[in-house]
Amino acid sequence: MKAMPLGRSAQRLGSGRVRIAVGCAVAVLLLTGCSAFGGSSASGTSPSGASITVAAVPGVGDAPLYVAMRQGLFQQHGLTVHLDSYQTMAQVMTALHQGQADVAVGDYADFFYEQQTDKSAPMVVLADGYDAAPNTMDVLVRPNSPITTPQGLAGARIGTAEPQMIPDQVDAPYSLETVAASSALDNDGVQPNSVKWVPMPAKDLVNALRTRQVDAILVTEPQIFQAETQIGARTILDACSGQTVNLPLDGYFAPKSFAEKHQAALEAFRSVMTRAQADAVQPAPLEAVLMNNAKMSRETASLITVGQYPTALKVTSLQRVADLMSFYGALTHSLVVSQMLLP
Repeated sequence: MKAMPLGRSAQRLGSGRVRIAVGCAVAVLLLTGCSAFGGSSASGTSPSGASITVAAVPGVGDAPLYVAMRQGLFQQHGLTVHLDSYQTMAQVMTALHQGQADVAVGDYADFFYEQQTDKSAPMVVLADGYDAAPNTMDVLVRPNSPITTPQGLAGARIGTAEPQMIPDQVDAPYSLETVAASSALDNDGVQPNSVKWVPMPAKDLVNALRTRQVDAILVTEPQIFQAETQIGARTILDACSGQTVNLPLDGYFAPKSFAEKHQAALEAFRSVMTRAQADAVQPAPLEAVLMNNAKMSRETASLITVGQYPTALKVTSLQRVADLMSFYGALTHSLVVSQMLLP
């Protein structure tokens, strides 16, 4: 039996889905030694005139960032933040490397891969942005599929979102989704290399399953909700279970050169994000951002399964991501995440 997380409140919806309550108690999570800058928390005071440009792809993982912008939280801390939205993580990474952005948020796998392959532009991790909860990353099949267990996925063609920064290599995962799913398959006694990952644009995955182009799809929200409501898709595997339970998914990063010169401003930025992520349990602001910035319908924004928005950075949790990536071949060798923190 796969290990499942405990202690989360949930509400059963009419469609049979479970809406996971997001956020955790700040008092519990603000642990001494977990800070990216060496302390237990930031003062939240920004130097006069401090300004930061953030690059992001609007979605569930970085929704609290957009909430903070809409509510003027950065200005309340004396920090000017410019938020530039992009369509892909490749565009976000280009903006960061070319100096068009000072901070970027996105998939840990892409940042860790970039950290290992581009030695000329080292990065630091500032804050944990979004962690998995049950059924936030699933393998789904059609309602009439003969596949009824994870073991039935052996030999299956599984559609996944196309690679961003990690190249598509034979017999190696190329995204955090495929890394996590490989671990979950292993946990259920299925050899990960027995499945065939089929990369395609995320927007095409549900239709690919409907039209039998693939046997299953590996998706996050909102594609999970869309597949279930539009074609009655069934979950066969929770990719964030077993060894990947509560896996960190998205984080905030900055070039090391910028972070060393602007530490106070980044501490203020992180302080605001701590507040914004703690407040993410309030559904109205979160849903407004998902509708206006991530372009979801009202129904989708209100019914998707949302993971956790942590209020502290735990290095041991992030190391799990790097270790899984190296174990399954998404990284060529081990990455020590603690070396990505400022002293």
